[in-house]
Amino acid sequence: MTPGINAVYISDVPHGAGLSSSAAVEMAFVSAWQAAAGWEAPPLKRALLGQKAENLYVGVNCGIMDQFASACGKRDHALYLDCRSLEWQTVPLPPEVAIVIADTAVPRSLTSSAYNDRRAACEQAARLLKVDSLRDISVSQFHQKKNILPEVVARRAQHVVEEINRTEQAVYLLRQGNITAFGRLMNECHGSLRDLYEVSCPELDMMASLAQSFPGCYGARLTGAGFGGCTVNLVAQQEVESFSHELASHYEYGTGRKPKIYICRGADGAGPI
Repeated sequence: MTPGINAVYISDVPHGAGLSSSAAVEMAFVSAWQAAAGWEAPPLKRALLGQKAENLYVGVNCGIMDQFASACGKRDHALYLDCRSLEWQTVPLPPEVAIVIADTAVPRSLTSSAYNDRRAACEQAARLLKVDSLRDISVSQFHQKKNILPEVVARRAQHVVEEINRTEQAVYLLRQGNITAFGRLMNECHGSLRDLYEVSCPELDMMASLAQSFPGCYGARLTGAGFGGCTVNLVAQQEVESFSHELASHYEYGTGRKPKIYICRGADGAGPI
């Protein structure tokens, strides 16, 4: 039996910034309850419990990725997850790069219908294309058949099909240490999220465009569900300080909004300290 607890929750994860703050709360509390009650659950099981809470209690029809990253993270590694089989691998991040998070200071609300609408469009595309999931159609097959889809549905599905392909390429490139090509995929992803999935906003586009123009930046894209929040930028370690200063200065000049910049690295998943 899991007992009740009296708890104080303190976090430095920005709320409403597209950085999976809800998943962080879920994984923090399931870790606390696990420690308090003395039961054991592997990290993936804890992630699935968090996803269930998000789906059934919050009402956001999210996948498993955010909770999975919070539960299963490994220091200085990226994670590669198969959301169908739930098999996963860790992929080393090069020591010569830093992850820089840039908060646009534009909050977004994921409980608006936009996320669920886009998921519904992709499910409609899969039905019309007669596949179980958009992962079951190749990029070339999709482009041969996409004319049977309604225009908006086709754009949403094209982003997903091509992003799955980019993800597979990204894992290969990281394992090869090809950060330049990996960064180009990040830039392509942002353009697709902007033009096909249509979840960006002017401030995110400016932040990504500025970042991509500065020395040392391999790639930049929005992160989270979009409509505000943050970009994630892959930056050479020796350029991090100047990059962060220039990005904040130019963005504030262009928008009148004061951003917050976080210099990060891959971290271990949630657990008791």
